[in-house]
Amino acid sequence: MNSQDTKPIDLPNVAADLLPFPLFKPTEDGVHKPRILLLYGSNRKRSFSRLLTEEAQRLLNHLGAETKVFNPSGLPLPDDADDTHPKVQELRELVLWSEGQVWCSPERHGAMTSVFKAQIDWIPLSMGAVRPSQGKTLAVMQVSGGSQSFNAVNQMRILGRWMRMFTIPNQSSVAKAFQEFDEYDRMKPSAFYDRLVDVMEELMKFTLLLREHSPYLVDRYSERVESAEALSKRVNQSTI
Repeated sequence: MNSQDTKPIDLPNVAADLLPFPLFKPTEDGVHKPRILLLYGSNRKRSFSRLLTEEAQRLLNHLGAETKVFNPSGLPLPDDADDTHPKVQELRELVLWSEGQVWCSPERHGAMTSVFKAQIDWIPLSMGAVRPSQGKTLAVMQVSGGSQSFNAVNQMRILGRWMRMFTIPNQSSVAKAFQEFDEYDRMKPSAFYDRLVDVMEELMKFTLLLREHSPYLVDRYSERVESAEALSKRVNQSTI
């Protein structure tokens, strides 16, 4: 529900009139909703990283995004299967589809989980001439079982930079996550929830601002030189 006059039925904790619907600018292939992929880092039946991700998805949908959530269950360990594995192909196709992403991991032993890291490790920096994650926006979030921590989001920021993504300044870290969701698996009103709204609103703004310009922003001299050298070698072969 996108009305600005009443609260969205699916977002009872949001003051809808204070969360305006953003305007879309035309893109090269026409006007379309920002495409946001959401990843989470746990296979537990009641996963708080999944529940936080689902709350983020509801907010993004309200703001006008087209969203898809990847379920990591069944994804093999990196290098423990061929990259033709159906779950690997599903993940890579979603990354290519997306214009922005949300990453959410529990903090386990002071770090992101192996479930989450495995997803990123299956995403190559390049697939032929295509760089799947380059130039896309990124928001990072974590859930903790104890006091508030920022280890996982800090690690994900490093990963985002390595994957050549634009990580937005704001982030979400939910302490004692087991206390923040009700019996219906919905997030309770709190400062943590308000921060989540902030992060999703900021992600939408950055995605709308950058998606038209990312090819220009990530165009690098070193890669242009490399491409020119490759072209020169190809057209100047002495033998065919």
